[in-house]
Amino acid sequence: MNTESASNYERVDGTAERMDTPYDAWAASQGIDVVKGYGVANVYELPLKWWDRMGGHGVFINLQGTGYLDDAYVCSIPPGKSLNPQRHLFEELVYVLDGRGATTVWQGNGAKQSFEWQKGSLFAVPLNAWYQHFNGQGDREARLLAVTDAPLVFNLFHCEDFVMNNPYVFSDRFKGEEGYFAGKGRLYKDRVLETNFVADAIHIEPIAWHERGKGNRTIFFELAESTMGAHVSEFPVGIYKKAHRHGPGAHVMILTGQGYSFMWPEGQERMRFDWSPGSIIVPPEEWFHQHFNSGDRPARYLALKMLSRRYKLVPGKIKSDVSIKQGGMQIEYEDEDPEIRRIFEESCARSGAEVQMPKR
Repeated sequence: MNTESASNYERVDGTAERMDTPYDAWAASQGIDVVKGYGVANVYELPLKWWDRMGGHGVFINLQGTGYLDDAYVCSIPPGKSLNPQRHLFEELVYVLDGRGATTVWQGNGAKQSFEWQKGSLFAVPLNAWYQHFNGQGDREARLLAVTDAPLVFNLFHCEDFVMNNPYVFSDRFKGEEGYFAGKGRLYKDRVLETNFVADAIHIEPIAWHERGKGNRTIFFELAESTMGAHVSEFPVGIYKKAHRHGPGAHVMILTGQGYSFMWPEGQERMRFDWSPGSIIVPPEEWFHQHFNSGDRPARYLALKMLSRRYKLVPGKIKSDVSIKQGGMQIEYEDEDPEIRRIFEESCARSGAEVQMPKR
């Protein structure tokens, strides 16, 4: 039997041994910058470059904690203009950073459905439907933040034409029906709101969820039959949430308040990220993370992520409010490092906020 020697194969230059993924190659072809790291200090201040495909200015945000399941981008719409019509096989959640405008969505040659949005609005683009964003103001740009599962989809199919020009219509998700984005929905008892449009995530009323920490209020969103999901959480002055961990890809964006977050792999040193409105962090997979409101007003954040409670990628109950001692994902206050409480009390003292945490 003949055995081929490794010397019979073409050798590759060492610089090419670590190849980029198909998604990386596609993102690089877009001609805009890519922000990396563990967080973004202020998404409103990111510099943008002209993005031919979109017809506006944009930047990618590909943070360490995404696990290549999802990504984010910011795109601006010039005053009084629109972005280019788009469709694609990756899902997309859209949050309006600034401005007012409208989006039109349609399937093939079907009727077009349009809805208006403002700063704070949240919606999802139905999978592979055509859509186009319009700036409704003639004197200022509008800015959108989107979180998509493009990395997962591009790396699975590694064919741009298939992902970007696929004619298949997912009519089980969107048929072009009137009122699809009217903002109506169903609120379930476990704090889940099933809807296709949230008019104002900054001021929507969350629901008490004390298991995640004293004073915590949260509301989850299921949008456009997507396998992606979102939630808004709010916690009062002088309060912090319990530490927990989960899978990758949750883009946590601060909507209101001042504070900081810790992130750390189990048994290792904590990383601190100070935040204010516009900050984004993405905790890596299975890293504990904990959010602290050390300012003088309630803090609120929006999480955009690869996690739907209706269309789960992994079966079973989500145990984000169950103690790790009981097989869950959460560290209870009495089990945390006492240094965490001490740092929080010092931070509140500097801002003049009264600590409202329960006694140990």
